[in-house]
Order: sequence, then structure tokens, then C-alpha cells
Amino acid sequence: MNTTAVPAQDENQLMAERREKLLALREAQLQGRGVAFPNDFKPSHKAAELFEAHSEKSAESLLQEGHVVRVAGRMMLKRVMGKASFATVQDASFGPTGGRIQIYVTRDDVGEEVYALFKHWDLGDIVAAVGRVFKTRTGELSIHATQVRLLTKSLRPMPDKFHGIADQEVKYRQRYVDLMTDEATRRRFVARSKAVSAMREFMVSHDFLEVETPMLHPIPGGANAKPFVTHHNALDQQMFLRIAPELYLKRLIVGGFDRVFEINRSYRNEGISVRHNPEFTMMEFYAAYWNYLDLMTFTEALIRNAAQQAHGTLMLEYQGRTVDLSQPFERLTIREAIAKHTEAGANADDAAWLIPALKKLGLTEAKNKLSTRSLASLQVLYFEETVEEKLWQPTFICEHPTEISPLARANDARPEVTERFELYITGREFGNGFSELNDAQDQAARLQSQVQAKDEGDDEAMYFDHDFVRALEYGMPPTGGCGIGIDRLMMLLTDSASIRDVILFPALRREG
Repeated sequence: MNTTAVPAQDENQLMAERREKLLALREAQLQGRGVAFPNDFKPSHKAAELFEAHSEKSAESLLQEGHVVRVAGRMMLKRVMGKASFATVQDASFGPTGGRIQIYVTRDDVGEEVYALFKHWDLGDIVAAVGRVFKTRTGELSIHATQVRLLTKSLRPMPDKFHGIADQEVKYRQRYVDLMTDEATRRRFVARSKAVSAMREFMVSHDFLEVETPMLHPIPGGANAKPFVTHHNALDQQMFLRIAPELYLKRLIVGGFDRVFEINRSYRNEGISVRHNPEFTMMEFYAAYWNYLDLMTFTEALIRNAAQQAHGTLMLEYQGRTVDLSQPFERLTIREAIAKHTEAGANADDAAWLIPALKKLGLTEAKNKLSTRSLASLQVLYFEETVEEKLWQPTFICEHPTEISPLARANDARPEVTERFELYITGREFGNGFSELNDAQDQAARLQSQVQAKDEGDDEAMYFDHDFVRALEYGMPPTGGCGIGIDRLMMLLTDSASIRDVILFPALRREG
């Protein structure tokens, strides 16, 4: 799909012309006339500041005040009209014009030589201007330049100024162009940054200590996932990019820190979709003397705070539907969710009914091993196939099977399930938390079961981590831990349909 205003051969011609202009700048520099890429200009104001300070003033008052400012940015528009011209530059600010302000340039004010050079500058060039703030006859806030300078020569023509980049994959691959041409993209990532900062401040305000744990692991752990494998040359050993920081964070609880959190990058060598990226951001936090009930209450408050800081409201719009974060998040067991959202009724407690029902939904004995699963495990599969996508409003789903929750504490009354929850919003999982298993012997047995599953062909099953078990043997206090998918949360907070929309540089197949 063509993404620029000109055909490819014309683009090549334009690039050749721009290189010729840069060559002229370099030759002028050799002759002592200027610098090709100067680095001595310091802007005094951003466009948004100027509009905030002066947009309501009359042309007469601006003329009397005579504010002289220094601005710089990317030239997005240019109109050359004989002895006077207009240019629009864009900086990093967000104002009523999207960080853009108009520059009025005349031959008499900047000099004939500079004006002649200005007329040959291209859209996309980084330019600077010094001048007086004024309003044009049409009332547009502008800068009457007394000086203009070319700071950086752009060698590639920009996309069409009215349509930007049309090809979505090009937007992801060339995010730098997407950011310079699409204000909505810039705002989305500013909102993401603010939301993450709000989450960090919320954690610190509740006495959590921010920590950093290794990204290279000798043993992958903390989640059921297929890892990326690498080799450490100095140690001459196989290493894995972390799939989760969980086991290291729990080591810190053993060591005596009562509350820790980490906003981390994790990696899982799995599929790519609108909800999944192999490299992703999540936050994990652990609190001694908390259980999964405490975690649900805290997680609810955390997400509300992030939304409030990012939007100023708890009533969000996502893909045309409302998400209400102001009401208490619903809490359902897997069995209760099935009863509420399907017609299964009492059959949800009957394996003999669930297995044929799952087969009708497309699951197979060969792939899913239905006949050897526990009732709780069959219920999870049925929930995932029939209920998950219906959970639009925030809902905690509790009591996940012990057999698929190797790090979670089993429920005392029903040991076949754990004190674990997953948070669902807009039909997708946003978080996973549980009362942590702190019985070292039970943990060793659970990990051994994972090893057996891996030996039987489950490449997402966990490895046995002897050092983690050793840490638990020193004694870990009762603890609650939770992980929240930052990227998915940002999809909600920015009304983004795809996870790639909220990741600056998502994973893509290499060009060519």
C-alpha cells in the first residue's frame, strides 16, 4: 500500500535533491559559512506554552507587549509568497494546535541571503526561529521572525500531510514517522507514560519498595510459558530471557523486604496477536501477610487510580462500549461464572457432560487430553471457551485448579483449587494473583510435577528451581503476589484495539 504523497521513483528523486542541498551545506561549512548541523540553539518556549499565555490577547496588546521568543521544531507546512512566507513548525508539546505554531518570515526581516535559503528548505527539516509573538489579520497566533536557521536537514520526504501513514504495519515499523505525523499516536504514548508513573507513585505511597531483578535467568520460572534461549559466553552456559520476575521477587520477601514491586520487561517465545507481543511490560508486586483477598482489593484500587490519573474519570469508552471502573469489581469463582454466563447449570459439575461439551467447541482428546483432566481443569477449559469473552465489566475470577497453579497456595477447604484470581476486563485477562505457596516441601512436589509434564512434552511447563526451593526452606511469611499486564491495561486506558498500538516498537518480521 502506498503510504506517501508521491510514487517511489519520485521519492528517490526528492531524496537525491535533498542530498544535494545537504552537500551544499557541507561545502558552505568548509568555506566558513555556517554549520551543516548546528547544535547551539536553545528554544525558550514550546508552542503550547505560547498559546496558553497569549491566545486570548488581542493583536494590539501583543504588539505593545512585544514578547520575543525562540522556538524550534519540525517544519510541517510552508507557503512561499514572494517577499513574505509562512511556515508551521511542530514541537513536542500538546496545545490547541497539536504542538504547532506558525512562523512569519519576510526578506526584509531575515535578510535576502537567509530568505533565499529558507525558500529552499523542505518539509521535515528541523528549523529554529527567533521573533516577536503577534496575531495575523485572521487572528492566528504566530511568530514574526527576525532570525531563522536550519538545524537539521531531512533527507526523506514525509508522508502526505493530510493522511499520514496509511499502512498500519508501516506505522508500527516506522514509529518515528507515525509519531511526527499523528497527534493521536503521540498522545497515546504520553498517556501511557503518565499511567505507568501513576502506578509507580501509587505503589511507593503504599510502602512498596521498587526493585530490579535479573532479566537473564539460568532457569526460567514464574509462569507457564516457552522462553527465549540464549548463551552466556563468559559463563559458558545456557541462559533464558525471563518469562516473569516472580521467583526472584519472592526471594526478596524471604530476605526480609515486606513489600516489593517491579515494573519489568518479560519475554515469552509464543504467538503474536492483537493481545500478545513476545516482549511485554508487566508489574508484579508482593506483600507479606497479605492473601488473595487483600490483593483483589488493592489491585482494584490500583487500576482505578491509574485510570483516574490518565483520564480524570472512571467511566471509560473502549471500542464503542462503556467500562465502568467506579463500581466494585465483581468476584466470581469459575463455577459461579459458568453458572451466570452459560446454560450449563448443574452440568458444570459433571465431567461426563463437560467432555462432550468441550469436544463440540472444537477441543480434542489428542491435543487437550480431556479424559485425564480433573473436574476443576475441565471447568477452566469450559470457562475459557464460553465465558471469558463475556466478562466486559471488571471481574475477578477465583479458585483456579491446583494442578495448573504450581506456585499458588491451595485452598484449605477445597485443596483441588487454589487461592488464586485472574482479573478480566473487556473479555480479556489483565492480571493474575494469588496467596503464595510458602510450604517448601509442597512447592518442591509441585515443581517436580511440572518437570514430569515437561518430560511428557509440555514445553510450557516449569523447570525445577532448586535455589528457589532452598530460599523457601529458610521460611517465607504468608504472602500475596500479583502481576498486571501493563500493555493490556494501556489498551483499555487509551481505547486501543491492538497491543501493538500501545507498544512503541512492537515485534515485527524483519524487512526483506
